Amino acid sequence: MIRKSTGKALLLTLIIAALVSTGYAQAIIKIGVVNSQEVLQASKEGKKVVNQLQDKDKRNQAELSRRDEEIRNLQTKLNTQRLTLTQEAIINLTSDLENKTTARKRFAEDTYKDMQAMTQRMFQKIQGELLPIIEKLGKERGLDIIFDLGNSGAVYYSPTIDVTQEVIKRYDASKTASN
Repeated sequence: MIRKSTGKALLLTLIIAALVSTGYAQAIIKIGVVNSQEVLQASKEGKKVVNQLQDKDKRNQAELSRRDEEIRNLQTKLNTQRLTLTQEAIINLTSDLENKTTARKRFAEDTYKDMQAMTQRMFQKIQGELLPIIEKLGKERGLDIIFDLGNSGAVYYSPTIDVTQEVIKRYDASKTASN
């Protein structure tokens, strides 16, 4: 009987020791966060890219407005002069109106696709330039992982682990050094 209880006590002691030692063996994971949206909005290069995209969008919108005005003018001409125009002139105006409407629609679709591609290209370029900066910062601070708040869905984080401002500072410095 003493042997059984001694064996159980020894087994229990070994299990407890194993559990305690695995608890101490686990490393503490150091986490950092970066807000990619803030980097894009606050960094010099990010602002430059956003301005380029906005300028291109303004030019596209101006061209669409010009095309819309041409279409409205043709519609007005057709509506106001329909009784005085020949059948051939009405057919020509109607055909011109349809062509301009189709061209406007294609232009809008093409510029939308172009803007999407340009936006993606520019943001991927910035992301490619940011990754080495973020990796270096993570190594310097001994971080095991850095999450992007813009993509992580994090609902809470301690501001002490946020490396966004340092990333912006280093990114701006890298762009100043290369110019």
